[in-house]
Amino acid sequence: MATSVLITGGAGFLGSAIVDAVQEQHPEWVVTVLDLAFPSVRKPNIIYKSCDITNSVSLNTLIDSIMPDVIIHSAGLVPELAFRYGREQRDRVFDVNVNGTRNMLAAAKRSGVKAFVWTGSCTAITDDMRHQYRNIDERPSVLFGPGDYQLIPSVHACIAKGETPFVVGDGENLWDVTYVGNIADAHVLAVENLLSTGSAAGEAIFISNEEPIPFRDFCLEVWKNFGHFPAYQVYIPVSLAYVVGYLAEGVTWVTGTPTTLSRGSVFDACGIRYCTGEKARKILGYKPRVGIEEGIRISCIVSLRKFLNPSILP
Repeated sequence: MATSVLITGGAGFLGSAIVDAVQEQHPEWVVTVLDLAFPSVRKPNIIYKSCDITNSVSLNTLIDSIMPDVIIHSAGLVPELAFRYGREQRDRVFDVNVNGTRNMLAAAKRSGVKAFVWTGSCTAITDDMRHQYRNIDERPSVLFGPGDYQLIPSVHACIAKGETPFVVGDGENLWDVTYVGNIADAHVLAVENLLSTGSAAGEAIFISNEEPIPFRDFCLEVWKNFGHFPAYQVYIPVSLAYVVGYLAEGVTWVTGTPTTLSRGSVFDACGIRYCTGEKARKILGYKPRVGIEEGIRISCIVSLRKFLNPSILP
C-alpha cells in the first residue's frame, strides 16, 4: 500500500517546494495538501483539503478521514518584515504557530501517524537580539527562492528607495540564507529517516546552505542580478542606527503606519546568524544541491516576476 503523506501549509512558499520534492523523489507516495486556501493552479496528482489548524475539532475530523502515514507540518504564520518586530500580529502568530502545532501533534498521535516532521524556525532562538549566534545547531535558517515574497523582494526594494549605499555596522556579519529547494530536500530526508532507522526522531536539526555569507554581500549579489551596483558606500554606526530605529518605532506607534526600520531590524541586520551543518550531514545525509549564487540567480529571475515588470528582468 502506498505511503500517505499529509503536508500542512502545502500551498505556501516552503510547503509547495516540499510538495515538489516529494513528487520528484517519491512519485509513488500519495500526497495530500492541507491549507486554508488553495493555489490558483493546482499541482497534478495532489489531493487538496482546506482546514484551519487552530480548530482542533475540524482538524481531528480531517485527519481521521485521511489517516496519513506521514505528516510534514510546515504550516505557520510568518509576519511581513514591516510587522515582524511589532506586536500587531503577536496573538495570531502564537495561535497558529504554537497552538496549531499542538493540535497537529495531538491529531497525529491520536491517528497513529508513523512519522511527524515539523518545520521550526531559527527565529525561535535568534530573535533575542542581545546575543550573537555563531555556528549554532538547530532549525532552518532564513529562506529564499522561487515564490519568495519577503526576503528577495525586500532587498530589491532598496534600489528604488535609494538605500543600497548605506551599510549598518561593518557589513561583515555572517548570515545563513538557504535556498528553499534545499530545505525541501531535507524534509524528504527526514521522512525517509523516520520511516527507516528513526535516528532523527526527537532531534532538532538546523538546515542551511552551509555557506555563511555577510548579509551585505547577499544584498549586493541580489542587486547585481538586476544590474545595480551601488556607486559608493556609507557606513552607519550601529548606535546611530539604533537611535533612528527607536524614533521610527515612535512614529509607527503614533501614526499606526508600519516601518521596516526599528531597533529589532537594526540588530537583525547587524547580527551574526549562522549554523553548523554537521548534524544534518551526520543524521540525515543532507547536502545542499543548489548553491547561494545559483539560488539567488534563480530567485531573481523567477520569484520577482510576481512583483516587478518582467521586461526589466535579465
